[in-house]
Amino acid sequence: MLLTGCSSEWMQARERAERANLTAPINPREEILAFMRTYLNDPTHVRDAYVSEPTLRDVAGVRRYSVCLRYNARKSSGQYAGSKDSLVLFRDGHLDRIVDSARELCKDAEYRPFPELQRLTR
Repeated sequence: MLLTGCSSEWMQARERAERANLTAPINPREEILAFMRTYLNDPTHVRDAYVSEPTLRDVAGVRRYSVCLRYNARKSSGQYAGSKDSLVLFRDGHLDRIVDSARELCKDAEYRPFPELQRLTR
């Protein structure tokens, strides 16, 4: 009886985690913009910004919503760092974290222009 209770709690926790990963993002672009404003050393003058639509992907063995993001931002020296591909992960419909160096994970992504990121201010 005691083991059944533990197993039941574990299964419920697992189901909650799976539901959290399968909740579609509501405003992914707005959340990405808010995050990038603090993430980038210089959030102004971003070039060549592109974003994909939210898609369910297997990431590290877990199925969750994610968005591919490509951009060219300036380094703290003011020079452009070069194009960068990142994977934006969502949990409970909100931005959870960004994984850098995601070129392989995003190789099949259908990118669309993301002019809002190029117009970002501090």
